[in-house]
Amino acid sequence: MEEQAIVAGGCFWCTEAVFRDVVGVKDVESGYIGGDVANPTYKQVCSGTTGHAEAVRVTFDPDALSYGDLLDVFMGTHDPTQLNRQGNDIGTQYRSAIFPVTDGQRAEAEQAIARWNAEHPGESAVTTIEGPAQWYPAEDYHQEYWEGEGQRNPYCLAVIPPKLQKLRRSFAERVRGGQ
Repeated sequence: MEEQAIVAGGCFWCTEAVFRDVVGVKDVESGYIGGDVANPTYKQVCSGTTGHAEAVRVTFDPDALSYGDLLDVFMGTHDPTQLNRQGNDIGTQYRSAIFPVTDGQRAEAEQAIARWNAEHPGESAVTTIEGPAQWYPAEDYHQEYWEGEGQRNPYCLAVIPPKLQKLRRSFAERVRGGQ
């Protein structure tokens, strides 16, 4: 049986690249969620006027990766203390958010944020728990971006490898093929 999780942690290319390397993840789809425009385009979402966040929908095997562990990877591989930004990406479309798809996921999301805050004294996560909300897949050229165009994109080359290093360093037991 598979489950799905939806999280937003800045640029979806970066978040997608991280989760593609996590054991138990079956698929990752980039998309948009949390706004009030139906079927938004990348250009619309980037304008910051739709209310949508760039996000990923992760399909995973709960026998290999629990939802709580997935959220720990999420919280540990982006900066959940940054309000409406990740690095140079600024705007509500880059917010840190969790979009639970069940009531059980909502409770676990609350626990994951509390766990992160307890493990980082003096820091406070601004990650929101939102939804329910409609999911909109991003355009085809955004899917599996790091594996293709991203390897030639200077932005991706600057941002994604440090996130993957953090994944390998902090969650080595969760990485495909080990460290």
